[in-house]
Amino acid sequence: MIDWDSLVLGPLETIFGEGEQPAGKVMFYPVGGTGYPIDGVFDSAYREVEMIAPMVGVTSTQPVLGVRFSTFLMPPSQDDEVYIPSVAKRYLVIEVRPDSHGWAKLMLSEM
Repeated sequence: MIDWDSLVLGPLETIFGEGEQPAGKVMFYPVGGTGYPIDGVFDSAYREVEMIAPMVGVTSTQPVLGVRFSTFLMPPSQDDEVYIPSVAKRYLVIEVRPDSHGWAKLMLSEM
């Protein structure tokens, strides 16, 4: 069995994560809880294509933060907030999209 967290996700986060930037780590603020630092891979213009009809695609962009579930005290959820130091902005988590290997995309909205 592959240990995705230590063999793949951890190294990915070390190379591309916000925590390795001079600005510092991402701050995670759970609803009703105290904020704490996490690592994550931020993309200010994540592109997604949706097919709304045969042969008709709609492209949208939005900020997204890729995260490892193992770094959270409790799993992230809608309405949590994150502060991204590299862009000096706070975002609202509007959706959590987990994969099957311990990673998730936090779909964000500017506050």
